[in-house]
Formats: sequence, C-alpha cells, structure tokens
Amino acid sequence: MAMKNCFQVSSVYSTRAGVVQCYQPFSSVKKIHLPIGNGLNKSNLSFTSSCSSLSLPLGSRSRNSLILCKAREAVNEVQVVTDSSWENLVISSENPVLVEFWAPWCGPCRMIAPAIEELAKEYAGKVACFKLNTDDSPNIATKYGIRSIPTVLFFKNGEKKESIIGAVPKSTLSSTLDKYVE
Repeated sequence: MAMKNCFQVSSVYSTRAGVVQCYQPFSSVKKIHLPIGNGLNKSNLSFTSSCSSLSLPLGSRSRNSLILCKAREAVNEVQVVTDSSWENLVISSENPVLVEFWAPWCGPCRMIAPAIEELAKEYAGKVACFKLNTDDSPNIATKYGIRSIPTVLFFKNGEKKESIIGAVPKSTLSSTLDKYVE
C-alpha cells in the first residue's frame, strides 16, 4: 500500500474539561519522514510540527497528548472488481477509475496487464485501477457493452468517460488517465 502524500495529522490533548483537538492538514507539517519498509512504528516515523494557534485551558495535560495519523488508502496495485463490488469500488470512487475488462485465456489481456500494473503504481492515490474478469462477472461487461477484450474503461464521478479497446501501449493509457487526474 502506498503511503506517499496521504497523511492527515491531528494532535489530541486531554484536559479536565474534555478533549481539545488541533487539526493540522498535511501541508502545514514542516517535516515528515516515512519509511518504505513493511510498516510504521515509533522508531521509523518522525515529523516536526506545532499547533501554534491552540491555547490550552488551565489544568491541561499535554503529557497525555496523542498524535493521530490517518492514512488515506492509496493502493498501488491493480485490484479485482466483481459484480458485487462494482458499485462500491468503481461507481462510488472519489478518484478517477481505470477498469480493465479481461479473461485468463486472452493473450492480448496478458500483454497489457504489466502496463496497467505500472500505471497503478505511478498513479497511486490519484487513480484507482481495477480489473474485471468477464468470465466471472458477465453482468457488468454486458451492461457496458464489452464485446472485445481487453477493453479499458475510464470513470470519473461514477460516469463512464472513455474506452480503449485492444492491447495498446502504456503511453496511450497514461495520456488518457492524465485527462481525468486533477
């Protein structure tokens, strides 16, 4: 899972009167170091920031303050979508979506798969990349009139925007994605 450019940092302070929370968007954090390894822990996560606009009431205990980091999901791989997950993963997505319609027996589908995997890594957090096996999920393929595979559909705000049929170069897919990425 990619964790680049996807943090919101909050400081929570305990007080006698309750809890005071200071929200700090990522852009206000001056320094953040994230490891590329297999997880985060105190020894490999560091950042510097301050909540200068926060004035704590008397009796506050900053000793008990906690730092909360919420990582937005930024998946850097092509995920499988099915008839049952289509609505949640594709139609409801806040990001633009690339969906490859494929089948295991399709030679051109196997040729285009590495390009789509590379795009999923390059556009992690900006574009959601999915693949739909037309043999396993024929209803969605029928709904969108898929008659030839591989077919790649591009969605934004739940609407189909564009389609590309056949094994095309990565640059063709990339230039199409660039139209929908903000």
